[in-house]
Amino acid sequence: MRRWLFFAALLVLAGYLLAGAVWLRPFGAPKRAEMDLYFIANAQKEVAANNVVTAIVFDYRGFDTLGEATVLLGAVVGTALILRKVKG
Repeated sequence: MRRWLFFAALLVLAGYLLAGAVWLRPFGAPKRAEMDLYFIANAQKEVAANNVVTAIVFDYRGFDTLGEATVLLGAVVGTALILRKVKG
């Protein structure tokens, strides 16, 4: 009985995942938003960057990127302090 219950649950899960995969948008075809068009149209003249991704990461989202770098630095320093050899 337990084995049949396991297989039934596995079939339900597989069906759920298959149905979810069928109803998703095709891979690589995201829904376009008006912000995407704004960044593409205005990135070069507002921040003088030819690469739109670079303009978004460093100019439009600069404080967010600075926060992520600070968290990464804290993680590296914390790991180094934990793994250091103590004399004594």
